[in-house]
Amino acid sequence: MIILQILALILLLYVGFNVVYMLIYALAGLFYRRPHFPEREPQVTFCVMVPAYKGDNVIINTVTENLKQSYPNHLYDIYVIADSFKPETLEELKKYNVRVIEVQFENSTKAKAINKAFEIIEEKYDYVVLLDVDNIMEPAFLQKLNDRLVNNVQILQAHRTALNTNTSYALLDAISEEISNHIFRKGHAALGFSSALIGSGKAAGFRFFKDIMSTIDAVGGFDKELELKILKQRIKMYYLEDAYVYDEKVEKADVFQNQRRRWLSAQVYYLRKNFFSGITQLFYGNFDYADKIMQYMLFPKLLLLGSLFIITPVVYFSGLPLYSSAWIVLLVLNIITLAISVPSRFYTAQTAQAVLTLPKAFFLFFSNLFKLKGANKKFIHTPHGQKEAKP
Repeated sequence: MIILQILALILLLYVGFNVVYMLIYALAGLFYRRPHFPEREPQVTFCVMVPAYKGDNVIINTVTENLKQSYPNHLYDIYVIADSFKPETLEELKKYNVRVIEVQFENSTKAKAINKAFEIIEEKYDYVVLLDVDNIMEPAFLQKLNDRLVNNVQILQAHRTALNTNTSYALLDAISEEISNHIFRKGHAALGFSSALIGSGKAAGFRFFKDIMSTIDAVGGFDKELELKILKQRIKMYYLEDAYVYDEKVEKADVFQNQRRRWLSAQVYYLRKNFFSGITQLFYGNFDYADKIMQYMLFPKLLLLGSLFIITPVVYFSGLPLYSSAWIVLLVLNIITLAISVPSRFYTAQTAQAVLTLPKAFFLFFSNLFKLKGANKKFIHTPHGQKEAKP
């Protein structure tokens, strides 16, 4: 019984750390105030990079939409880094005012594609904007970056939001992204910390990004390695909430599972690799870096919520002295955290229906815990532009 109580206490403390950490930043996010930046004359030059692996289904639409910027054409160029594209797609791209860099690797990764592009692209731009193959910038996106990129800002994350919510999985994915925006971007910014980066929808100084990418050869989760290298240099990562990049959300259960497997594998890998450096950086006063390692210690949001819904009643009805009251408190606090982090526009009947998919999504995600081995050593591609599928 004593051993059981000790194990229960350890689990309780870990889950409690998760819940309290997220609650603190969720509450802070409520006090986030969007800074105002006066509109400036267009002057910043942008290299818009679109690394694309087998993106034939969506790249033409992506290019067409992203050429609709209100920003002057002579101040930005779009580069499609085309990895394993069909010849007919490459031919079609020639009709548009974009530049195509063809690449081919034995083992493709986003980092390889970006670094290859940097070998070719002339260093005449002020900033790089990094997009995924399915990402669409709002028409005023580059103008908003132009207004914000002052005072030597080296890197910022724009507001990536859902392009589609047409299936339950797409809607849940969209809500999850907005929760992360609230907690890990707005909440952190409100307390003076760096905002978290995502894999796309970010802008960085051209030379700065080129130099730091040359040191990155990650297979999966390159954005995590990028974050750590930036924070180790004590460079702040900013968040521009009102600059929107629309991102295609996964529509099918199998794609959802594979995507989450890739994310979870990368999180575990970079936590194991950098845990002790996080402790060292904490003692050196690099709180941003230490906080980032704490983020990597967190259980994914869906797994945390699902685990609490399972563990709490089991402990409560077992009749054993295993801190049942504490588990109930944690469950309630976690629900409150998520509730205040979800934008009001998602409180709809469609969301209520999507919530019914959560148990299946939880078990799909949970099964990934047993499939992590080797997942970060190979490129796991997320298909885009697939036909709609009902969960």
